[in-house]
Amino acid sequence: MARPLAILVLALAFSCLASGCAPLIVGTAALGGTAVALDRRHTDVQLGDERIEWTASGRIGDKLKNQANISVTSYNKQVLLTGEATSEALKQEAESITAAVSEVKSVVNEVQVAAPSSLGSRTNDSYLTSVVKTRFVGDQKFNPLHVKVVTESGVVYLMGLVTRKEADDATHIARHVSGVKRVVRIFEYLPDPPPKPPAGAAK
Repeated sequence: MARPLAILVLALAFSCLASGCAPLIVGTAALGGTAVALDRRHTDVQLGDERIEWTASGRIGDKLKNQANISVTSYNKQVLLTGEATSEALKQEAESITAAVSEVKSVVNEVQVAAPSSLGSRTNDSYLTSVVKTRFVGDQKFNPLHVKVVTESGVVYLMGLVTRKEADDATHIARHVSGVKRVVRIFEYLPDPPPKPPAGAAK
């Protein structure tokens, strides 16, 4: 019983860290410090991603007001836009606003032209994100801190600085979570490590 509980606690903590919520307990605060240390992004880049998210979200909210429901996620200064806008013009305006924010390298615009999603849909998306992260922890194929998970209308977006194998493992796990409609990879790739020599091979 202890291992599943520990996995769930870790997954919830990762979810909290990814969404930017403040640590609520000392243990989570300690984990937050570990997460920063283990992140493949330089600390300045992590802070830059937070600035991008706050700035772009604020500008989009001020400009589009109630005409769009858009989430901004930045990882290594590559920005993912998800959510809904009431017209194609507003969708493109959100992208232009984001691209103009200092430090942004590129924008992936996955905003749908549609009415804002329901509370039930957003709750289900949060649930799917938590399940995917829990599976990442449980399968132990890679460090789950290296993959950021964003879910919108049942579509899972994966971001991070990863090797091809890590990307494939994360994609495979996410695709097999019940309720996930599709997985979209928005990774930046690192070189794969050299293969380990066979056991007993001459040095």
